[in-house]
Amino acid sequence: MEKERLGAFMDAVLAIIMTILVLDLKEPKTFDLQGLWELRESFFAYTLSFFWLGTMWINLHREYSAVEKISQKTVWAALLVLFFSSLFPYATRLISLAFYSSSMQVVYGVISLLISISVLYYTYTLEEANPNLDAVHRYKMKRLSWMKWDMPIKLIGLILSATLFPPAMSLALLFNLCILVIPNQLKN
Repeated sequence: MEKERLGAFMDAVLAIIMTILVLDLKEPKTFDLQGLWELRESFFAYTLSFFWLGTMWINLHREYSAVEKISQKTVWAALLVLFFSSLFPYATRLISLAFYSSSMQVVYGVISLLISISVLYYTYTLEEANPNLDAVHRYKMKRLSWMKWDMPIKLIGLILSATLFPPAMSLALLFNLCILVIPNQLKN
């Protein structure tokens, strides 16, 4: 498969997934500021998920631009990324409906961890298919440098959501986005 075809497919599916997120926003019970305020958890969940998927897309795009060829493993790894990403609107809907539910936050956290793990595998397959490309290796090393913080923070959020403080998973993702991911992307 040509690299452009896989890239276009991933872009299209991620765009659809991000669009589906907005379809789950409910209408307010009353059409005033109070009605909108009652939906604050829904808007928070939507915003967090949209920007989390958006930053993932930006990272994937940056890595992918340096790639010269892809392997069959890369195609399957991309499908894994898209599969787990396609579950994100569902998980977002669950936490928007029951933001303070430990179970729903854990589902959200598990799906975000599965997406992160599948992205790491996808990155590995790109480097494997392009062993002599220094740019691919640099992107992988850069990703691993902040993922060593990203994954433990997500795991702590998951554990706290399951035991003590249900919104901890969403807050862990927000922290990662605002402190690790977005500032790292804006530097480059």
